[in-house]
Amino acid sequence: MKKILVSTALLAGVLSYAGGFRVSLQGVKQLAMAHTSAHAEDASVTFFNPAGMSFIPSKLSVVAGGFAASNKVTFQNFNTLQSTETDNPVGTPFYAAITYRPIEKLTVGLSVTTPFGSTIKWPNDWEGKEMVQKLELKSFYFQPMVSVKLAPWVSFGASYIYAKGVVDWDKAVTQFGGQVNINDKKASGHGYGFGFYFRPDPKLDVSIAYRSAIDMKAKKGTATFQFPSQSIYTQLKLNAAGQDGFSAVLPLVEEYTIGLTYKVTPKWQVSADFNYHGWERYSKLTLDFENAPIGNNPTDPTILTNPKNFKNSKTFRLGTQYAFTNMIYGRLGAYYDEAPYTTDNFIPETPSYDTYVVTGGIGIKLKQFGVDIAGGYAMPQYRNVNNANLGFYGQSKATAFYLGLGLSYNPF
Repeated sequence: MKKILVSTALLAGVLSYAGGFRVSLQGVKQLAMAHTSAHAEDASVTFFNPAGMSFIPSKLSVVAGGFAASNKVTFQNFNTLQSTETDNPVGTPFYAAITYRPIEKLTVGLSVTTPFGSTIKWPNDWEGKEMVQKLELKSFYFQPMVSVKLAPWVSFGASYIYAKGVVDWDKAVTQFGGQVNINDKKASGHGYGFGFYFRPDPKLDVSIAYRSAIDMKAKKGTATFQFPSQSIYTQLKLNAAGQDGFSAVLPLVEEYTIGLTYKVTPKWQVSADFNYHGWERYSKLTLDFENAPIGNNPTDPTILTNPKNFKNSKTFRLGTQYAFTNMIYGRLGAYYDEAPYTTDNFIPETPSYDTYVVTGGIGIKLKQFGVDIAGGYAMPQYRNVNNANLGFYGQSKATAFYLGLGLSYNPF
């Protein structure tokens, strides 16, 4: 009997919610300034560093915001010169947070964000259809947290992270003229974060934060196969509906952040961040089917292991804000984000590029209320694709746009 080798390259992207990269859309004000972190004006600081809650000027702070994220990916085969373009829908990540200071030195908070997630849709008959036709994924991070003021100029904060995810992935199985859908609605994981926030001078804020690795576990996923012949279901030990269960564990990686904001004048401030992502621990992904012998393990054919060979990556951010009046603020920023894998490991279901991003926006303060608008334009650098493991060669390009609207309320 012939074996099907179902590539886990896609599942890797499925469980990490954005392949090997994190989407930087957790604060509208922050995005306008290159998604920098050392801003403690309201509860939007919670995702970036829980310690920053201690420096929010209001005892109670509530924020919420959302984004429209549009991206397009193009792949061209160098041999045939055929070019294929994705037809991706607009993504809508969001965030919400609340903080409260019951006593002078203690602040508690809760943050809900969607830091990873996207949909990529290639034509059903494109040359990479055995890797991906459509990938739809969502993630949610729930972070309760606490911050303690250790001194007037420094605080410490910590958070617990509960992550939930949903995935829906279609790919072709051309060996048998069929298709498979990988689906899991209950992938979950646990992690933590902590940080220090410093204000040694009224002009200077410094944020140092760490977010732990998370093992995302898919325990009861379902693989649904569709083949023209029912006999294939029996050969692969599938049930009458052509289904089999699977389990997998994906190691999401830790993130280190150092950020600072300096008030050059009372109206003008400059912010900078450095992020370090420990993707090196993501060297492979193992998928364990319940019955189907479609793996590549010589001793257990239900186990499929795929090398990933990711590398650690860095992001450099620089942003600024200028107060035109006590009510209106202008913001600009730019950042550079490294791809977490080489061209030899490029995967079309969650493509990553060395990317330059320019951002901007405005903020309006109306007493206790704030309204923020931001936009970003990403300029991914094209990549020559040379993935021998998947037999995937050519060149890939991409573009991306972001728009965001955020609201804040600091009543007292």
